[in-house]
Amino acid sequence: MSNGAGQEESAGQDNSVGQDQSAGQDMTAQDKTIGVAVLGMGNVGSEVVRIIEDNAADLRARVGAPVELRGVAVRDLTRPRKIAQELITDDPAALVARDDVDIVVELMGGIDPARELIRTALQSGKSVVTANKALLAEYTGELATAAADAKVDLYFEAAVAGAIPVVRPLMQSLAGDTVERVAGIVNGTTNFILSEMAETGADYAETLAEAGRLGYAEADPTADVEGYDAAAKAAILASIAFHTRVTAADVYREGITNVTSDDLVAAKKFDCTVKLLSICERVRGDDGAQRVSARVYPALIPLSHPLATVNGAFNAVVVEAENAGRLMFYGQGAGGSPTASAVLGDMVMAARNKVHGGRGPLESTYASLPIASIDEVPTRYYVSMRVADKPGVLSQVANEFSKRSVSIAAVRQEGAGDDARLIVVTHRAPDRAQSECVAALEDMDSVNTVSSVLRLEGTDD
Repeated sequence: MSNGAGQEESAGQDNSVGQDQSAGQDMTAQDKTIGVAVLGMGNVGSEVVRIIEDNAADLRARVGAPVELRGVAVRDLTRPRKIAQELITDDPAALVARDDVDIVVELMGGIDPARELIRTALQSGKSVVTANKALLAEYTGELATAAADAKVDLYFEAAVAGAIPVVRPLMQSLAGDTVERVAGIVNGTTNFILSEMAETGADYAETLAEAGRLGYAEADPTADVEGYDAAAKAAILASIAFHTRVTAADVYREGITNVTSDDLVAAKKFDCTVKLLSICERVRGDDGAQRVSARVYPALIPLSHPLATVNGAFNAVVVEAENAGRLMFYGQGAGGSPTASAVLGDMVMAARNKVHGGRGPLESTYASLPIASIDEVPTRYYVSMRVADKPGVLSQVANEFSKRSVSIAAVRQEGAGDDARLIVVTHRAPDRAQSECVAALEDMDSVNTVSSVLRLEGTDD
């Protein structure tokens, strides 16, 4: 599989990148035109079609052969399109089946019918480029197997962080290194909301409404604000980084709907801000055994951390590798033109391979590391609670943490009386112990309510 879950080969697997002279791929630049079918003509699809048509000469020079649009599949034939009418069809299956199509660019989104269309394309010897993160997070293995069996490419740089090149660097540039951690802001909607809350002091509901007015949030924002979008991307990144097949179901997920403006204000007092993070990490136990942790949740991060300065609808991914150290990828994480840029990059790579008889790197799942439960992952907690301000309360709170071997790093109290605000920041401890502390606090008579629980990331302690 190309741009899938790594590229180190399993035993017995042919992974000679750029050297595969397989059947159906031995054409030369002199007698071959690369036919492209595009499935879907939304914001991204429209830009992909425009670039293919406007930049024909450049694409021919880069690929080594002409690249021609064979057709575009759409849902509604009655809508006006800036494209020749004869290229439009509402039958994607027939378009995929055409003999003069060499590459299928899938931009429909969703699981079905995209899954079957992509699988059919691969099985019939056509390379596929897709930006479909939801599909890849569930069916990477199935599609990777189909691509490997047919000796064609499956590329999906655009599925994670739009125009930001992170998939290919993980697969190729860091192929000889050991990736320890991939953490980032990979959802522009939630980053815009949290950035605005931090800057303006507005609450979540008000800022979400503003995001909708500006076009950053969908009419139904659930996939973004509840972390599903970020979790799908985390599954893809973890699969690539750790040579282990990770699905969306393996990713621990929390959204931002419970983050309050008070949390953002309190974060500043600890020299932090709040971001929705996707974290993929190699976790080592006391016995040296390795596991993969993939998780998405809102977290405090220090203002000194590079991700703290990523605001608005921008995305960024920080990769930490054993030898390369810390690398950061930053840019437009969504939008028609930025995402189309990544799609076209993949399309050019697939077209070159069609012309010159090569093939991109295959899926690598040789490590097959077990998935770590969130309970096992060492984290730090920020806990905000309303308490009765009377003697002994702080001691009682501290005792609940101590009983579970969770060390307290900082305590801040605001206000007095029967509803004072107490904030506790812990040192690192297993997440299970931290969550048990929170449950115990909720049962204490002197604690009126535990109003907010967030994790703290990006520190050494």
